[in-house]
Amino acid sequence: MIVAFEELGELRGRVSMVDGGFDPLHAGHIAYFREAAALGLPVLCNLAPDAWVERKHPPLLPQDERAQVVDAIRFVDYVHVADGPTVDTLRALRPRYYVKGTDWRDRLPDEETEACRELGIEVVFLDTMLGSSSELVERFARAL
Repeated sequence: MIVAFEELGELRGRVSMVDGGFDPLHAGHIAYFREAAALGLPVLCNLAPDAWVERKHPPLLPQDERAQVVDAIRFVDYVHVADGPTVDTLRALRPRYYVKGTDWRDRLPDEETEACRELGIEVVFLDTMLGSSSELVERFARAL
């Protein structure tokens, strides 16, 4: 189910939150969603908007289409297309778990770390990195 920012409060404290651009989506993302779901709570995907993806590469799928694709994945229960920084979503949603890949362990933004500490959100790092969207885009561009 795709939810608006105003609806996040209804899910407060009852979900695990994953976060990212997912453009293009790859097997590592599916593993990430699967492991987040294994924590035992519904999973909300905080989907980065096109403006964020554009900092890395032109979006392959517009954010509304990416939201529909991610929403169709059985391990994801809710999708929210972010229209502000992740810390805003963390504050509105207050998920029980904020789930990130281990590649974020020492580089999670300070404002997210502080918000999680302040709000009692447990940060969980999963070792599910099986690829990179940016690497896939670069490999495709080289093949052209």
